[in-house]
Amino acid sequence: MLALFPEGFEEAERGGEFELSAYTDAGGEARMSAIFGSVAADEVPPDWEERWKHFHRPVRAGSLWIVPPWEQDPGGGESITIDPGRAFGTGSHPTTRLCLELVSELERTSLLDVGCGSGVLVIAAAKLGFVPAIGIDSDPHAIAAAEANAAVNGFELDFRRADARVDPLPAAEVAVANISEELVAAVGPRLDCRLLVTSGYFEPHAPQVPGFRTIGRRKLDGWAADLHARE
Repeated sequence: MLALFPEGFEEAERGGEFELSAYTDAGGEARMSAIFGSVAADEVPPDWEERWKHFHRPVRAGSLWIVPPWEQDPGGGESITIDPGRAFGTGSHPTTRLCLELVSELERTSLLDVGCGSGVLVIAAAKLGFVPAIGIDSDPHAIAAAEANAAVNGFELDFRRADARVDPLPAAEVAVANISEELVAAVGPRLDCRLLVTSGYFEPHAPQVPGFRTIGRRKLDGWAADLHARE
């Protein structure tokens, strides 16, 4: 579902089973049917474009609160405001929280986020004191959302549109790749960094990144994030 609908989908428990729902069109319904075998389709109410907001609440990740702009800041610590727009990343997904937990424990140096989405990890890193904090993404909507979120939080950060598999990548002491196991393995060897935080995969998976050794792991709700050091 994440691959089909990176902008978001709903998950609900129904009598011991999980129901996964996406707001989409006939093309999206056909893609779901091709993957899952069968789907049920219903007309959605006129306010469907706003309903997804009800599923996003302030979340604690590391030492920061990540707060959607339509919610009140819960207080009790520093926070950043993140609106995903049409990009992936509200801060509520376990992989985002795991990455930020690992990042928050590292020395405040330079940081590069590969596949930055809404910019949540880059903005959080800047809030924690990482300088410079750079984000790259191949999706122009992600770059637009990240730049807007940075401005809301009082930062002017370096976001670049790039394909991490082929384009030149800026050097940084710390790199973050919250993407997928396959992309981590493909992009990892291209990174010029000392430490690498990876996620975007389920707990049983452990990506092998040439040139790095794994030195730490965090788990949450079936997902995992790893900390790697340059060999």
